[in-house]
Amino acid sequence: MVFESLSEKLQSALGKLKGKGKISEKDLDLAMREVRLALLEADVNFKVVKDFIKTVKERALGSEVMESLTPGQQVIKIVNDELTKLMGEKESKIDFASSPPTVILMCGLQGAGKTTTTGKLAYNLKKQNKRPLLVACDIYRPAAIKQLEVVGERAGVPVFSMGDKINPVDIAKAAIEHGKKHGNDVIIVDTAGRLHIDENLMDEIKNIHDAVKPKEVLLVLDAMTGQDAVNVAESFNEKLSISGVILTKLDGDARGGSALSIRAVTNKPIKFVGMGEKLDQLEPFYPDRMASRILGMGDVLSLIEKAQASIDEKKAMELEKKIRTAQFTFDDFLDQLEQMKNMGPLDQILGMIPGMNTKALKGLDVDNKELVKIEAVIKSMTKRERENPEIIDSSRRKRIALGSGTNIQEVNKLLKQFKETKKMMRKFIDMEKTMKKKGKIGFPFF
Repeated sequence: MVFESLSEKLQSALGKLKGKGKISEKDLDLAMREVRLALLEADVNFKVVKDFIKTVKERALGSEVMESLTPGQQVIKIVNDELTKLMGEKESKIDFASSPPTVILMCGLQGAGKTTTTGKLAYNLKKQNKRPLLVACDIYRPAAIKQLEVVGERAGVPVFSMGDKINPVDIAKAAIEHGKKHGNDVIIVDTAGRLHIDENLMDEIKNIHDAVKPKEVLLVLDAMTGQDAVNVAESFNEKLSISGVILTKLDGDARGGSALSIRAVTNKPIKFVGMGEKLDQLEPFYPDRMASRILGMGDVLSLIEKAQASIDEKKAMELEKKIRTAQFTFDDFLDQLEQMKNMGPLDQILGMIPGMNTKALKGLDVDNKELVKIEAVIKSMTKRERENPEIIDSSRRKRIALGSGTNIQEVNKLLKQFKETKKMMRKFIDMEKTMKKKGKIGFPFF
């Protein structure tokens, strides 16, 4: 899970301050020592850690405690503020050219996931009603052009290619002309992965840069490379003057040191983060939301946005009506599961809920296997059984277990959970009726 280790340690260190009516300098020193160790273990740049701790201590010792907060909460607020500042304070969007096309040059090391990320970026921009064109300038890696074409096809975005025998600079220049003729307002140039110490390849990408004069130069970095990601960013920035960073594989990085160091070291913003392999799992980077998640405060805004993008509003209204009239069936339950799966991995969704810290998530099976099992059981039921679970006797349970590849205990467990859920829904409906009688309105679920 994202920042799992760091998040757990920071929450533990700061949690000790929460209940204190007064915080001494000694208390603060002990907490900051733990915070320092947590950041260093997360592979955050040493100088960044040193400056961060110094700033937090100065603010904590010099600030007046807000009346509405306890001293411990004030320190947590300061840490949250400084983490947000460390990662860039606010979202940094793509800077589009005033007169199209906007040229975006993608660069990075081999194996950072640059080509896949290029396709994801095009998919993201297409959803914003842009007309992107992908350009295949990686003529060195076997099947690199084919890979971009496959990704482009999946994203529904055209790919410009001239094979692997033409100079990448000429390909890039020809692509710009092609894009202008065909009305592409964004041109994304996928270049070959290169080592930052390879002078020849670094000169080549500099030549591409000078030829197409990109509005954005985005460096694709693997978050799991940790501290070295910062060194890579410095080298590419020196050569190309990058405008932003895309961190890939952040969903698999429990440490998160690169995300916390890059902005401070290079003064370049993280614009997007890769949170999975699917095309729609390239997300804008929000420093404030990420800081809140690290400190266990959740990320309600991102959760709402995911829900709005994934949940069918019409179906949600129909479901509300069914719940009110106690007509909720296993078919409705299955439909809700499908929509929930569209929101992304369960551990990421739960991590956005305020108070749902990493320690709490550790005891849960959040790898979606449970959802798959539930889905299999429901799909093994007949339509009549899904609409009226009361008819499911022992022989039907045996058949459902066999058809779903589970056992009778799993079927019984789901039936019991469903029954309890319906009971709870009826209680909420009764509660709402009572509230309306007292002049209060509002259905708790919606």
